[in-house]
Amino acid sequence: MPPDGESDADFLAPDGGSDARFLAPDGEGTHVSAHRDAGGEFHARVFLARVVEPGDEVAGRWIRELGAVEVGRRLRRGGPQLTGVTDKRWAGLCARARQVEPGRDLAVAESAGVRFVCPGGAEWPAQLDDLGDARPIGLWVRGRPNLRVWALDSVAVVGARACTEYGAHMAATLAAALAERGWVVVSGGAYGVDGAAHRGALGAGGATAAVLACGVDRPYPRGHAQLIDRIAEQGLVIGELPPGEHPTPSRFILRNRVIAALTRGTVVVEAAYRSGSLVTARAAQRLGRHTIGVPGPATSALSAGVHELLRAEAVLVTDAAEVVELVGGMGELAPDRRGPVLPRDLLEPAARRVLAALPGNRSAEPGEIARGAQTTEDDAIARLYELRALGYVERHGDGWKLTRQAMISVRDAGGRR
Repeated sequence: MPPDGESDADFLAPDGGSDARFLAPDGEGTHVSAHRDAGGEFHARVFLARVVEPGDEVAGRWIRELGAVEVGRRLRRGGPQLTGVTDKRWAGLCARARQVEPGRDLAVAESAGVRFVCPGGAEWPAQLDDLGDARPIGLWVRGRPNLRVWALDSVAVVGARACTEYGAHMAATLAAALAERGWVVVSGGAYGVDGAAHRGALGAGGATAAVLACGVDRPYPRGHAQLIDRIAEQGLVIGELPPGEHPTPSRFILRNRVIAALTRGTVVVEAAYRSGSLVTARAAQRLGRHTIGVPGPATSALSAGVHELLRAEAVLVTDAAEVVELVGGMGELAPDRRGPVLPRDLLEPAARRVLAALPGNRSAEPGEIARGAQTTEDDAIARLYELRALGYVERHGDGWKLTRQAMISVRDAGGRR
């Protein structure tokens, strides 16, 4: 318990007083009073989001067992030490905690139009709870749409940064078609496939969300600053790291678990064997989400990772309709894939057998044709007159021969004579 006269949230304030403000989870960016911060939970999670690295399962266990407020209090005051870490690690966390000012983070967030969403809140996507102790402490969100609502019908489209023209085309086309069908396209805001997917959804006037490995007020990569600003205007920019934080290689990898958990399925467009997008796909597999791959050329190293997924448990797709068939509701089926219907396909089976029994380079008598079609001579003659009326055969004395029209039809159908 806190000392007499000190509230659960007071220990978090930088000057010993209570910072009683936090951002509302309705996207309006307004402040609400501290009495709505039940037991200081909100401020404690803002505090811990600065102290603890994303995906830290040890800290996640502490929060699950003791609550965010108690964990924050112990880190702020330097003890008693929690289990699962060395003395050196604990000392490092406590030193970091002493520098954290959650009120300042919230003020910076508000000035950037960013809100903090945490578990238990109305905007929290419950599917993130599938991550267990690796669940985000909270998410910083930039953009007006409701994160929980958007996440209900979302699909991740990820892939290589140094993608080919084919990869960029497939990502943009898939994303645009998914957006037109009402799906939210989620990706990582990176160069290559990620950027193509975001642009495809935006170009279709649809919904897209970028999950960053840095503070959402500091877009990365810098070359995508305008794109990420546009995503924030039309969709959502999401991240675990507080304002001003920079990305690191480990943060990119850990960010991918959020993409996988947030969405119904992950589509990998292009990926080499060591691509980070495969981390997202494998996280999706572990979480029971759909893992989906777009095939590329068999000779392309950038598609080798996708092909390896497809050899395992991933499902091959070629367009958005096939993606929706997997992640959508009952009855949202992709159309059957088939070649063009040829006139000879409309013939009855018996007539097709007689037509197939005619030689391609000469005429044949009804008896020979009947044997080839495995029917009687009378039936073969009846079918031959029917085929003549349709323009497939012509009579030559006592024999019958294929017409030029029939020969073209056979060639178009892939037949050989």
